[in-house]
Amino acid sequence: MTRADAHCGLPSDLLTPRLRLRAAGTDLAPAAAAFFERNRAPHARWNPPPDESHFTVAGQRALLDTAAQGMTGGSLASWWLLDRDAQVQAGECDVLGRVQLTQIARGPFCSAMLGYAIDAAHEGRGLMREALQAVLADAFGRLGLHRVQANVRPENERSLALLARLGFEREGLARECLFIDGAWRDHVMTALRHPGWRTDQPPPLAPAPRGDQPA
Repeated sequence: MTRADAHCGLPSDLLTPRLRLRAAGTDLAPAAAAFFERNRAPHARWNPPPDESHFTVAGQRALLDTAAQGMTGGSLASWWLLDRDAQVQAGECDVLGRVQLTQIARGPFCSAMLGYAIDAAHEGRGLMREALQAVLADAFGRLGLHRVQANVRPENERSLALLARLGFEREGLARECLFIDGAWRDHVMTALRHPGWRTDQPPPLAPAPRGDQPA
């Protein structure tokens, strides 16, 4: 079964100089499960503890199916980082990371929450910056969003520095926001606004058509 057969309506891959960003689909389940399993320990410090099914192919298949439905319905965007030359159709690919836009809201909010994770073996190569630039361009272009928010633990200095380089501004501190790594953790609240959106420009009445940007 091809991806088109399994998940009609998914957006095309986003390409960067070194990466292929693939929309969520059940064909990625084995690679996704392997990604989370090998990063179980390094990611535990920054993320809420997942259910054990999160590390299985069956669990990832269910999550990816839900994410694919969310992408076609416009409620989220889930992108998986692969090597640009990965043989995806043959199933010969490793997941290098993931970027997600969740809680996509329309109307007066016209915003989303950003989350991301990189394989520990590929940290420090600039791959996540490359991926986020592509996803943010898609968020402000095809998705027609006005604002993207990201919350990060204060201790995660590398992540905060990355967001600052991308133009995110600190807006506050959410005290004891999430239960992570055995305790309730504070999070720095940051946001990036559409660079071309006028202050007096109203939101679209409906989700922007694919490829369109706010007028």
